[in-house]
Amino acid sequence: MKTRAKVSTFLAAILFALTATMATAPVFAQEASASASAATEAAAAAPASADAVAAPAPAADASVPAAEAQPEVVDQYSLAHLIKHGTLVDQATLAIMLIMSMFSWYILITKIVDLAKLSGQAKEARKFWKAANVAAGLSTLKEGSPYRFIADSGISASEHHEGALLEQIDLNSWVTMSIQRSVDKVQSRLGEGLTFLATVGSTAPFIGLFGTVMGIYHALVAIGSTGNSSIDKVAGPVGSALIMTAIGLGVAVPAVLGYNYLLRRNKAAMEDINAFGADLHSVVLSGAMSKANSNK
Repeated sequence: MKTRAKVSTFLAAILFALTATMATAPVFAQEASASASAATEAAAAAPASADAVAAPAPAADASVPAAEAQPEVVDQYSLAHLIKHGTLVDQATLAIMLIMSMFSWYILITKIVDLAKLSGQAKEARKFWKAANVAAGLSTLKEGSPYRFIADSGISASEHHEGALLEQIDLNSWVTMSIQRSVDKVQSRLGEGLTFLATVGSTAPFIGLFGTVMGIYHALVAIGSTGNSSIDKVAGPVGSALIMTAIGLGVAVPAVLGYNYLLRRNKAAMEDINAFGADLHSVVLSGAMSKANSNK
């Protein structure tokens, strides 16, 4: 009995082992097949990736359109844009204001230099009164000096008072008129260019305003013809036209300031010249009268 029980137990164990083996065999088979498939795929991918690394990058297709170039940004508010793309009226207005500005600055610079020289000549003219006589004092004045010009006129008038008509004028009146004429010529010379500065100061803003009006007019005509009235299309042309008014003011303001400055300096210089002429008249006339009395 014991022997049969042992044999039955052994057979049952063998049967259980066979059953377990048959149940787990498909699983191992599936895992093995999956491992084999993965190995096969890795082997196939390895040459492909190597080819991909070794192969050069494909050339760009010519049929594919390249990136479009960005349009150039144009500053419609700049002066360069107004000169290059402005109308004939705009360019003519700019040329007129440029000429006015150039002449204004030329007059300002030359007049300031002349007044600086005249100030130095006024200091040298004080040596004239320290001389022993009029002839010696005349040598102390430089050629081209307005004081030398006035002194020459006064001395020449006192020495050359002859002629049937001139003798009808007394010596005092003749010397006075000669010196006064010289002083007037010096004053006229100092005042040269001031009229131009006054003209520029009074007309340049209106010329700039004219350019602005014409620029806005042409801008509105162009906007009306295209039918595009967006703010970016309106602001550019109108802002460019407004530059004209700013340029006109830029031309006028230095001219007005320079005119007032030169007028004040000329007035101070003429006070010294008038004083010199009056003193010269007295000295020349007294010397001429003394010479006439000694001849008698």
